[in-house]
Amino acid sequence: MWYFSWILGLGLAVGFGVLNGLWHEFRLFDEGDVGASEPDPVDADV
Repeated sequence: MWYFSWILGLGLAVGFGVLNGLWHEFRLFDEGDVGASEPDPVDADV
């Protein structure tokens, strides 16, 4: 029965890692991004 705790523990660890990676991606976008990759509003009307 010990393997149930291993499966649950590994699942929680993987889930935490995925959430941590998503949080990190959103934090990278917030820090110092000047928005150079966004389209220019003038070019969007053309």
